[in-house]
Amino acid sequence: MTEIDWPWQYSFPPFFTLQPHSETRAKQLSAWKNLVLEYYRVTKQAIVDIREVQSSALFNNTSINRKLPSEVVLIILEELAKSGNASPLDKSKQRWLVYSHTLEEWGEIVYNWAQENGFVGSVCTLFELTQGEDTVNQEFYGLDTEVLIRSLRTLESSKKAELIMFDEHQGVKFF
Repeated sequence: MTEIDWPWQYSFPPFFTLQPHSETRAKQLSAWKNLVLEYYRVTKQAIVDIREVQSSALFNNTSINRKLPSEVVLIILEELAKSGNASPLDKSKQRWLVYSHTLEEWGEIVYNWAQENGFVGSVCTLFELTQGEDTVNQEFYGLDTEVLIRSLRTLESSKKAELIMFDEHQGVKFF
């Protein structure tokens, strides 16, 4: 796993307690949102399970013996959802997808790659996009398949691509 450059707040014990003063809390939540997005971008992860956050290095700083309460993690995820950087996977909001870019941004990143590399008019498998040798140096290399599918659906709605999903075959045709 890639090493994270933790911000200074991560070693500051009050960072792990929701602050009562509204301005301080707003800055704290903003710092947490940025940290969550950076962490999931660097580690190429996408799923947060609220029931497991206490064991995550992101929400549990063992060097200062501090853990962010699950309720605060949920507040952060709900804030990320407002900006298009997260969405719940279940009605109970226990599992979430986190996007280091919004789905629309991911869609455009993939589409720009397809244009620049002559894949418009072609079909690419989802595996080729996230694991293929043509995409090793791309930001979307290693992207979670569910996040990729959701981002490609934004391209579908703007008529730039069509998802091809049948049996175990998953691909996309770029227009």
